[in-house]
Amino acid sequence: MALTAQYVAQELEAAGKFGDPKADQLVSDLIDNKEIDGVNALFRTIGTLKPGQDLSTLPPRLAEFLKEAAAPPPDWSEADVKAAESFFAHHHGEVSMLQGTVGLIGTYLSPTGAFTLRSTGRLGGVEGPGRRLSQSSRLFVDMGNKNAMRDGTLAANVTKVRLVHASVRQLHKKSGEWDYAKWGEPVSQKYTTGAACVFSTQILQAMDRLGIHVAKDDARGFICAWHYVNHYLGTPEKWLLPKDADEVERLWNQERDKEWSKTDDGVFMTKQATDFYKKFYPPGAHDAFIAMVRHALTDKYADMAGLPKSVLGTAAQPLAAGNKLVSGVGGGLLGGAAKDTVGVNPYKEIIGVASKAFNEVQKYALTHDQDDQPQMHQELHDNR
Repeated sequence: MALTAQYVAQELEAAGKFGDPKADQLVSDLIDNKEIDGVNALFRTIGTLKPGQDLSTLPPRLAEFLKEAAAPPPDWSEADVKAAESFFAHHHGEVSMLQGTVGLIGTYLSPTGAFTLRSTGRLGGVEGPGRRLSQSSRLFVDMGNKNAMRDGTLAANVTKVRLVHASVRQLHKKSGEWDYAKWGEPVSQKYTTGAACVFSTQILQAMDRLGIHVAKDDARGFICAWHYVNHYLGTPEKWLLPKDADEVERLWNQERDKEWSKTDDGVFMTKQATDFYKKFYPPGAHDAFIAMVRHALTDKYADMAGLPKSVLGTAAQPLAAGNKLVSGVGGGLLGGAAKDTVGVNPYKEIIGVASKAFNEVQKYALTHDQDDQPQMHQELHDNR
């Protein structure tokens, strides 16, 4: 049985003390027994995984784990797949961009999540977060690819992330610096399911605020997709997101303010992300992008993340009401002119520009020093 709003608080408390025993033991054994030469070598091995590959070429422990990890979620159905595919058929480009921007910033509002990401820096670290951001974003694009939930590609990609999470837990365990009494388990199931809420129902709320209509059946499909991802991240059935968009929204609205707050780590990570994305936008577009993200998150949470305010951001509320439009990427919205209009989505143009820029982030992920850039520092800290 998946999570419900009625029991989510007590279940998340238990989930905060729980990692992923099977993946954790696998990663520990592979490294400690020298079957894999350290965390970076493990990451390089994980990076080659794909559906249908010859598992005999892998360390036996890893091959056995992958066979077991390939099982679908309990009660997964063809109807669930079709619902997810319908959502992405209508919203793939815009939702990938929103997950990779609004969603990622949302995860930085979890103090534990922000601390974990920052302390395991040097996936760019203070030198730049490019690889971490672009690789994270690839998962969001992959979710909507044709047949991704039918041919095993999404399951394989999410299983890679599951093993990355286990590797992060090993780094913290071996460091002796993680405060288990304060933080619970590193990258716990609480954090994993919380992140799934951020990337699913929080994004649906953002789309609504930005004037993007999502049909009820499509909303359910998006939640189904994250139920699927949640499963392949190694989350036990009792802590999976339910395949019910209304219930997920209820439980997230109920728990969000217990989980999100402003921290130095969260502000630091947010600034790194927005500075990185800036290079992919045309001149003048970055302020409009920040205004869109602020409105998608609401001022309350945007302020927690440390997102700057601007004239464009101040105008967000009347714009969202459809009373005015600051239009034209070249001379209007991004140049300062305004005109009266009714019934026009003022964010449509920004979303289009941002989605194109997001495609450039994906090219960066595929081409920028993929083999040479450190994937994970062998120790904690980021030179701060």
